[in-house]
Amino acid sequence: MVTLSSALQTDLSQPLRIGNLAVNSRVLQSPLSGVTDLVFRRLVRRYAPDSMMYTEMVSASELHHMRQLPKLMEIDPHERPISIQLFDCRPDFLAEAAQKAVAEGADTIDINMGCPVNKITKKGGGSSLLRQPELAEEIVRSVVAAVDVPVTVKTRIGWSEQDINAIEFAQRMEAAGAKMLTLHGRTRSQGYNGAADWNWIAKVKAVLSIPVIANGDIVSVESALRCLEVTGADGVMCSRGTLGYPFLVGEIDYFLKTGARLPAPSPVDRLQCAREHLVMLWDYKGDRGIRQARKHMAWYAKDFPGAAELRNQLTLIESVDQGVELLDGAIDRLVAVESNQSLN
Repeated sequence: MVTLSSALQTDLSQPLRIGNLAVNSRVLQSPLSGVTDLVFRRLVRRYAPDSMMYTEMVSASELHHMRQLPKLMEIDPHERPISIQLFDCRPDFLAEAAQKAVAEGADTIDINMGCPVNKITKKGGGSSLLRQPELAEEIVRSVVAAVDVPVTVKTRIGWSEQDINAIEFAQRMEAAGAKMLTLHGRTRSQGYNGAADWNWIAKVKAVLSIPVIANGDIVSVESALRCLEVTGADGVMCSRGTLGYPFLVGEIDYFLKTGARLPAPSPVDRLQCAREHLVMLWDYKGDRGIRQARKHMAWYAKDFPGAAELRNQLTLIESVDQGVELLDGAIDRLVAVESNQSLN
C-alpha cells in the first residue's frame, strides 16, 4: 500500500491556488481531444465535484474566423471550476480567443504547449512551442495581458530525449505570468509511448514558485500517490486513465482528502455508466454523438467475462437503441452471474 509522507499529505489537504482562484481539489481532469466534451465532464464531475475540468483544446486561429463559438467551448454553468484550453502559435489570436473564452465563463485559460500530434505541431502549436521558447513566452504575456483570470500552461519535458528543456521552459512560463504549469513527463517524440519520467517533474517543481501539476501515467490511486511522492507536485492531472473510467479523478481526490478508498465500481456499475454516457451523447449530439460513442463504449467494455465480444459489437453501433440493447443484455448477464455466485 502506497502512502504519502505527512508533510506532503498536509500540503495536499489545502486548496490548490491558481493565482487568485482557489480550487478545493488537487486532482484535475486533463483536456482530451475528442473526449472531454460537456457530456464526459458531467460524468467525471459527478464523482469529483470540486475538481478542475478542461474543455477539449480549441484552435485560436479557427476561432478567429468563426462567427459562432464552437460547441467545444460550451460550458454548463454548474460545472465550475472549468478551464478552456486553447492552442495556436499567434499571440494576438490567442489573446482574442482567451477573451472569448472568459466571456463564456472560463475560470482559467490553459494554453496547450504539449500536444504531440503532427497536425498541431506542423502549424506551430502544441509541443512545437518547446522549440520556440521566446514565442511561447510572448504568447503567455499576450494572453495574461488580455484577460483577468489566471493563465496556465500544459507542456512536456522536451521535444526529444536529446532536447529536454523543461526547467528553462518552465521558468520562462512563470516569468511571463503563467499561474500554474502542468507537466507531462514525456517528450514530444515519445508521444504516449514508454514511461513518463516523473523525475523531470520533480526538477521543475524545485525551481518554480507557481503550482506544478504532474501528468503522465496517472491511472490509479496508487500511481497518483507514487507520482506525488516522487515529484512533490502540487497535484496530479488524469488523462488516458479516465477513458472508460470517469470514476478515477474522484477516487484519487477522495483518497487525498480522507485517506480512505472508495469502493471500486463493479463491471455492472461501469456498464450502467456506459449506458448513461451513450444516451447523453445521443441527446447532446444526435448521430454524431453515436459515432463518437463507439470509442467510449469500447473503453468501458473490458475486464469482465464476454467483454471482448461486447466491445466488438459496440464499435459497430448505428443507433442509440442498438447500443442500449447491447449494454442492457450485458448488464443482465453480469447480474445473473453475480446472483448465482451469491447463491453458491
